[in-house]
Amino acid sequence: MIVAGEASGDAHAASLVRALRERAPQVEFKFFGSTGAQMRGVGVESIVRADELAIMGIVEVGKVLPKFWRAFRELKRAAIEREPDAVILVDWPEFNLRLARALHRKGLRIVYYISPQLWAWRSYRVRNIRRDVDQLLCILPFEPEWYARRGITHAEFVGHPLAGEVHARDDRAEFCARHDLDSKRPIIALLPGSRHKEIERILPPMLDAAAIVSAQKSEIQFVLAIAPNRPAGEAEAIIAAWRSESNLPDVLRIVQHETREALAAADSAAVASGTATLEAALVGTPFVIVYKESAINWHTLGRLINAEHFGLINLIAGERLVTELMQHDLTGEKLAKELLSLLDRQRNEALRVRLREATAKLGAGGASLRAADAILSKLQEWRQDKTKLSEPPAVAGGSS
Repeated sequence: MIVAGEASGDAHAASLVRALRERAPQVEFKFFGSTGAQMRGVGVESIVRADELAIMGIVEVGKVLPKFWRAFRELKRAAIEREPDAVILVDWPEFNLRLARALHRKGLRIVYYISPQLWAWRSYRVRNIRRDVDQLLCILPFEPEWYARRGITHAEFVGHPLAGEVHARDDRAEFCARHDLDSKRPIIALLPGSRHKEIERILPPMLDAAAIVSAQKSEIQFVLAIAPNRPAGEAEAIIAAWRSESNLPDVLRIVQHETREALAAADSAAVASGTATLEAALVGTPFVIVYKESAINWHTLGRLINAEHFGLINLIAGERLVTELMQHDLTGEKLAKELLSLLDRQRNEALRVRLREATAKLGAGGASLRAADAILSKLQEWRQDKTKLSEPPAVAGGSS
């Protein structure tokens, strides 16, 4: 059984399914669980379609809570009926930690891939991991040590799934030619997130910053990279509403399905906190991490965050390598100042070197294959334990 929720988890789970089949071609795997489009594409049977559950925030969760409980019950019922050799939970901690407890109580073996970021917030849930998870696979290099200090010794670093996998399909010159940009003039990329509420809150201050930068240096070009899962007209509608208050830069191109290409072509970028910040770091483009939540979510959830940094790359580096502008700090003026400073040649080149050093800690690639190896090893170990338990006890003494 394999359970993922959001789009990134769906992608990582699909890669893991492919890796398990590659590592053990002689085994006939049967996968079922909570699926997105990519998991269904590799043949995972859907008990629950996760596409309908990928939401975020207190208010948003409240609206679809009945769907979550129904999904939970359906997955629990399927697991108990089918008794899989392993239940692989991929990220999605709010849902998966509860499922781990329910299924572990029924005697099922639990593998957690992409360990919950308990070092960032709600660290008390480490007891859930200790009690309910049999194998913990981490994708950040500092996580096993963090868990070990809290008595969990079965955490293993397998590398980050994006390491070695993030590449632009073409170079700056090709990207510029395709989008009518001048490759000799500076380019700033804007990545406002992959959820509607993120774009709604983050794109306007990004546009404010673009207007300020453009007023100071009119030669700078902007590229707005829209996440693949967003409808095409969403950003245009926000821009149209924003335009009434100010003027757009002379050059603002909107692209979709070209996030990595836009980052690779850019001299600097503003990137919404999340997986895209790690993509920017792996591409090597100097950037600013930005984020803005609703007031209620920030007040309630933000207070629970106890990590020193919000950005993953800063946590990996162990220092504030990349500037973070979160919530009230995310203004057009502050963002414009940071983006302009990143265009300074000396600072830009120095940060590119530091980003390469930090991302090297994520491994050279092959995380899905290493995760598959670890899971197959555990499956073999559990099978041997089960065989031993089913063998009759040896009879002491001689023959009669």
